[in-house]
Amino acid sequence: MRAMPVSKVNRVLALATALLLAAVSGAQPARAANTPPPVSSRWKAGVNYKVISPAQPTNTPPGKVQVIEFFYLACPFCHALEPHMLAWRKTKPAYVQFVRVPVMWAPLQVADARLFYTLEALGRDDLVETAFNTLHQMEKQAGTEAVMVGSTPARTLALQEAFAEQHGVSAAAFVNAYNSFDVHVDLGRARQLGQMYEITGTPTIIVDGRYRTGPSFFRFRQGRAPRASGDNRMIELINFLTQWVHDH
Repeated sequence: MRAMPVSKVNRVLALATALLLAAVSGAQPARAANTPPPVSSRWKAGVNYKVISPAQPTNTPPGKVQVIEFFYLACPFCHALEPHMLAWRKTKPAYVQFVRVPVMWAPLQVADARLFYTLEALGRDDLVETAFNTLHQMEKQAGTEAVMVGSTPARTLALQEAFAEQHGVSAAAFVNAYNSFDVHVDLGRARQLGQMYEITGTPTIIVDGRYRTGPSFFRFRQGRAPRASGDNRMIELINFLTQWVHDH
């Protein structure tokens, strides 16, 4: 079978990425600029959340509200927030459409993103939580976040493949998914979304393409660093913003 020329492969990847990006962020137009802003005595724009201007379009159907979490698996602050997000995902309103998007800043984050999308491609979303916890424990022992990323792409693949094999995924299945077209497209889409929303820190939560928040918007609490204080206050804010969008 003749291989597709590299230039054509790149064009196909670019087209598919653009189409998926449109599917995630552009199928529905952003709401009108004159939509009234949230009104609350508790939550303040510029303090607890930031208004995104211009608002970005989302792909949510009528009556649904999109919530995006930008993260990466080795992020200690994402790990601190995860129990709260996990509980919220089990009880969130039916009108909330939740999407996770890994950031793509540097080789560490790219490696984490590839692991995340590979597990999704394998239908092993359950291993995402396992990866979160495994990387966190490895980081505590090693004193660095770079615990499942190697000095070369081949070494990174070997480390992630070993993790997957420990949890019942065959090496062949993992490698096939890791190198799949779908994972390549997912990575391109994630990169473009991160650029579109100008994500510079994790975890970052985007509500309806219009509001940005995260643990860094909340003050020091109970002896924990501000970015690690991902407690229920932020979950309450997400619920407030999503309900506001849904009702207006």
